[in-house]
Formats: sequence, C-alpha cells, structure tokens
Amino acid sequence: MAVALLDVNILVALFHEGHVHHEIAHDWFEDNADDGWASCPLTENGLVRILGNPARIDQHVPTARIVELLSRFCEHSTHHFWRDDLSLRAASTFDTAQIRGHQQVTDVYLLALAVKHGGRLATLDGAVPIAAVKGARREHLAVIGKVG
Repeated sequence: MAVALLDVNILVALFHEGHVHHEIAHDWFEDNADDGWASCPLTENGLVRILGNPARIDQHVPTARIVELLSRFCEHSTHHFWRDDLSLRAASTFDTAQIRGHQQVTDVYLLALAVKHGGRLATLDGAVPIAAVKGARREHLAVIGKVG
C-alpha cells in the first residue's frame, strides 16, 4: 500500500484524546502505519495551530510542548517528510474549476502532494474532489471511517 499523507484533522484526532474521531484515527494508524505515513509543513503547522488554540481544545498546551510531541511522533520508523513545493497556479497539476469552495482548497493541495509522491491522502473528509488534481484516482484518497 502507498505511503499516506495524514491531513490536519487526522493528526489532530491522533493527538487529542477528546477528538470525536480519536479512536477511529488510532485504529486506522495502527492498521496502516507500517505501509508508511507522511507529514508536510502545512499539516504539521496546522496541527500546532489547532492544538495550541484554547478555543478549539479545552486546555492550553504550550506551542513548544506540541512541537516536542510532534517531533517524537515523526521519529516513527515509517515516517516520511514531504516538502510543500506545489502551487495551485500550476495548471498542469490542478483543475481549479473542480474546487467548489474555500474549504476544499487545502484538501486538494494535499491530494496533489500525495499524488506527486506516489502516495495517498488520509483524511476524514469524504468530499475531496479528486477531479481537481490531474492524474489523481480513487486509490490516492483514503477516507478514514468511511463505510463501504
């Protein structure tokens, strides 16, 4: 199976015990981590931003502590770090007419990054428009917790 780029919501679910998808994310990670998993600057920064926001998380966690936990997590033997080096301006990569709203922009970008690296995007979001990334196919997307 291909290396899975974990989106921000999957990372948050893995790190935050109170997240509604905490167990689902952990179960998926246990079943799939040996195949390889990836993070990138965008997903790592998103995790730090969300976990550090007391309005989103019911307790204050210092940024340094979040980064320390993330660093330890990324020491996992099957972790890959993928640089963010794509642009939505690249018509050879993106069909931006397929992006139906602002909430799909990051998911589409991450899907393209996964395709570029021969991997797949692991997400909780079943509404990622695959057609927005040229060359993307269903196998490039792993919707976690999806039935069927």
